[in-house]
Amino acid sequence: MARTDHRALRRVLRREIAGTIGLLTDEHDFRAMRRYRTFTFDDHLTYLHQIEALLRTRASEGTHTTLALFDPEEYAEFCTHTGLDPDASASRTRFTAELAATGPTIPYDGRPLTDLVPDLVDEAVRQATWEYASTLLARLGPCPTCGEDIGRAAFTRASHLLTRILDTAPPGDRHLVCSISGSPETLVTVLHADQDTEGTTQLDEAETLEFTSVLALGLATRSPGGLVMRTSTPGTPDRVYGWRLRGDTLAPLTAGEVFDAYCTDIESGDLISPESDVDYCAPPDLGTQEKPAGHHH
Repeated sequence: MARTDHRALRRVLRREIAGTIGLLTDEHDFRAMRRYRTFTFDDHLTYLHQIEALLRTRASEGTHTTLALFDPEEYAEFCTHTGLDPDASASRTRFTAELAATGPTIPYDGRPLTDLVPDLVDEAVRQATWEYASTLLARLGPCPTCGEDIGRAAFTRASHLLTRILDTAPPGDRHLVCSISGSPETLVTVLHADQDTEGTTQLDEAETLEFTSVLALGLATRSPGGLVMRTSTPGTPDRVYGWRLRGDTLAPLTAGEVFDAYCTDIESGDLISPESDVDYCAPPDLGTQEKPAGHHH
């Protein structure tokens, strides 16, 4: 009798343990792991099917699972750093636990892996972009004239500009893209700012942090770049407008410049026919072009 009770209790406990599965999202990473004798899968597709089956089973038992991006290179570095044997399943478990705490993760929500993997990769790119932008911002150090931390001041300014952009936007779903070039590589960041039925803007915290950091880096380093917003409201044409980064502020693009940006193929330079039911227009006045005194970096 006692044994059955223990088994039932264990089942209850297992349900309450949130687990993380480190996922090898592509063929290249999968092949890199096959060099370990204890990694027993032969075929990436079979591996994905097995993971999917495991996720479905856990979900049917009421267990919450998080998916993390398993990077074989990072894993090898982790094992070297911690002195663990890379060819041991316990080491993979330790690394996955570390990923759960610090790496890019998404919750398993019942969708097929073919839908979830791109989201997980996007999350990884977003985290890497944010870390890269934050590192470069931190390296800028203090302003030689006023001693203020340049990166922090730029982040505050970027947050202020983003708030003004959202406050002046027409109601509806907003899709913002910011790209800055040359510091030393081009960074692109996307922010979805959709409104719910009460008109409250829903922002993803991680997405907002990454977007603000990239914009701040562009402002602080006076890099060439731009910010474009598309707003969608049912029953009206989508509106598209934007700004270019100029010095440490944003300068409005004309309707013609926005049209040109949207209707030119980035790769080939060829013209693309404009979308119907889209209004390419000048942006609203942000009313923030004057900077607070004492911030002339």
